[in-house]
Amino acid sequence: SSTMSFSEAEVQSARGAWEKIYVDAEDNGTTVLVRMFTEHPDTKSYFAHFKGMDSAEEMKQSDQVRGHGKKVFTAINDMVQHLDNSEAFLGIVNPLGKKHASQLKIDPKNFRIICDIILQLMEEKFGGDCKASFEKVTNEICTHLNNVYKEVGW
Repeated sequence: SSTMSFSEAEVQSARGAWEKIYVDAEDNGTTVLVRMFTEHPDTKSYFAHFKGMDSAEEMKQSDQVRGHGKKVFTAINDMVQHLDNSEAFLGIVNPLGKKHASQLKIDPKNFRIICDIILQLMEEKFGGDCKASFEKVTNEICTHLNNVYKEVGW
């Protein structure tokens, strides 16, 4: 189904958790991407046009990696602002999913990877409660992105 079931309390605690990590969107977004590239090196193939991807140190300094890290966090932030409005939420998720499926040809398993790394970073920096508050959000994001992929016949 395309409706989301977040209680008001869940929305508030998810937003509270997200705010903590979003304050440093560029740095934390970069950390997430660098982890993805180093722990799942196959994901680097999607970013063949990025320069300086040989070491974690280089990636951290890369304007391209930093820019994309911020972009990822900005997109998630837009979704987090609309957890209580399915239509608005899907208005962000659907075009994003379509672009990654049709244009960029990104394997949808990578959304789960990136979400898991975000949760891991939340737990490291802010503890288990922070992570737990945001887990349902990442599940929704991944579920809806996967649905978009099915619709476009991935």
